Amino acid sequence: MIHYVSSKNARIMFIGINPHYGSYRRGIPFSNNKMFWYLLNRAGIISENADTLRNDGSLKRVYRNKFLQVYNLNFTNIITRPSRDVSQLKRGEEDNGRKRILRSISANRPNVVCFIGKVTYSKFIGNNDFKFGWQDDIYGSKVYVMHFPIRGKAQVRIRELKEVNRVAMHAKK
Repeated sequence: MIHYVSSKNARIMFIGINPHYGSYRRGIPFSNNKMFWYLLNRAGIISENADTLRNDGSLKRVYRNKFLQVYNLNFTNIITRPSRDVSQLKRGEEDNGRKRILRSISANRPNVVCFIGKVTYSKFIGNNDFKFGWQDDIYGSKVYVMHFPIRGKAQVRIRELKEVNRVAMHAKK
């Protein structure tokens, strides 16, 4: 089971749709395909090297001991139930998660809320009428929708994450 981390005034709160079975079993978000972690490194958001991120044991230590405490990052999923992919999610499963995330944003006021993938943000707002990039603020937190980490060119995601980090580092609350 994944232990989601959140704290007051985080630099970035990452929001995914739901965990893959492998990530859920390991207790580490995006550990089934570690591309998200490699992108965080390549964008300068975390400093661990690829070998550290590749190893499940060391990645778990990074997530549990540094993600929140050193990097001031938060992570949660809209839906906590694991699945092989989003096609296995049921309509309405996102309702409780949407409320939980809104409460967390309101209480914790992250500088930036970064939704990981179009499906994630679509489930959160209840429609598909938006484009990737910056969205309307939520409770004073900047909101960004990035491309999903494992599809398409990595350079696009790195550029997006660098932009998110730049804004997060300079956000005034």
